[in-house]
Amino acid sequence: RGRNVADMASVTMLVCCCLVALIPGLVRSHDSYRRQVTFEYNPGRNSLAVAPNVLHVRAVGRADTIHYVWSSLGAPTVLLVHTSSPNTSLYIDWTRLQLPDPTGALRIEPATAVLYSTAIVFSRLWEYDDVNDTADLSRAPPDSFYPPYLLQDFTWDNANATLDRNALTAQLRGRNASAPLFTNASVTFRIAAFEGSGRDPELPRLLHSANCSKLEFSIEGLRPRGNFSRFGLELLVLEGAGSERRLRVRSTIDDEYTPSIFQVSELLSLRDNASGVSSFLQWKPVAYGARRPRRTDSMQTHNSALRPRESRQRLPAASIAFAFTGTEPGPHTRLAALNVSFGSPGQRLYREHHYLSWSALIGTGEPPRDWFSVLVVAVMAAGLGLPALGLLVGCLVVCTVRRRRVVTGYRPIN
Repeated sequence: RGRNVADMASVTMLVCCCLVALIPGLVRSHDSYRRQVTFEYNPGRNSLAVAPNVLHVRAVGRADTIHYVWSSLGAPTVLLVHTSSPNTSLYIDWTRLQLPDPTGALRIEPATAVLYSTAIVFSRLWEYDDVNDTADLSRAPPDSFYPPYLLQDFTWDNANATLDRNALTAQLRGRNASAPLFTNASVTFRIAAFEGSGRDPELPRLLHSANCSKLEFSIEGLRPRGNFSRFGLELLVLEGAGSERRLRVRSTIDDEYTPSIFQVSELLSLRDNASGVSSFLQWKPVAYGARRPRRTDSMQTHNSALRPRESRQRLPAASIAFAFTGTEPGPHTRLAALNVSFGSPGQRLYREHHYLSWSALIGTGEPPRDWFSVLVVAVMAAGLGLPALGLLVGCLVVCTVRRRRVVTGYRPIN
């Protein structure tokens, strides 16, 4: 029996050692890499005449630069250009930009430093009558859709009034003046850039790095056209040859930062030679029905399958993406479409509050990945380690007591 107790003590000690060894691997500190970030409005334009909103984020690293160009020219769009030099600059030909064919109006110099470019065009706001309460746009019957709101037809506020160069934030807010139900309503794209890694204080508390920026899309005050209306957003992705778009869903056992959400969705751009990820759009499958959301304000999101589009019929008439060589429509440009719909079965949060918001990150390289926080690991260590420690102490006590009870007068015969 003494030998069994000793073996048990050894096993318990081994478990404790394994827990101690695993704890550093379960916790990852935030990436310390930082970039020098500037945020500007309509760069290079000196005229006071009315012009489309162009917001330029320049994120300079040690040996590269990421350019994000947001614009309400035509359909709202974000253009991402990654370069191999910390000295690249954006130039805009404002006269050419507003021509029917703006190709070449926007360029990065030196052009030889451009490694990769992509654009995401937010083209349509869908509304459909979800009589079957599936809360999934891709499963809705064709005759349940109302005519979509084309975002290229919207009138957009002056984004310069919202630009905060210290906080690195701005927003594009638009309205459809021709739609009676859009009276006192708006859609907004809130943009945030980051110098380093961190986490949003508001739900869904996305983890970001210096290699990405954030978009928050919201609908406010739009009156539904049906008793069971739900909404969705169409995204068109444009990029040059050499990359392939792929959807990936990652699961996690930790919902510490976004309660009840155990998945992360990612739209990745993979190089054709399988050498890595060029860019990503990352989001959690949740939206919220309040400006300062709580867990009770959450609703599910559903995304359609990624649809490569050979036909260009549904491209908007204009977009800042068409002004950059590499993302302009053409025979060598790849195009794919994705729908994201908002709502949970049995829930009608939008009808109650007339508000919803959805957040995502766009950036280069591998997307940020959540790891267990120190608090969670401490709880795990306490839950697993304390019983093991108690068992170890118990084994040691039993061994000590047994040794004291050994009869010393008996001598074994060799």
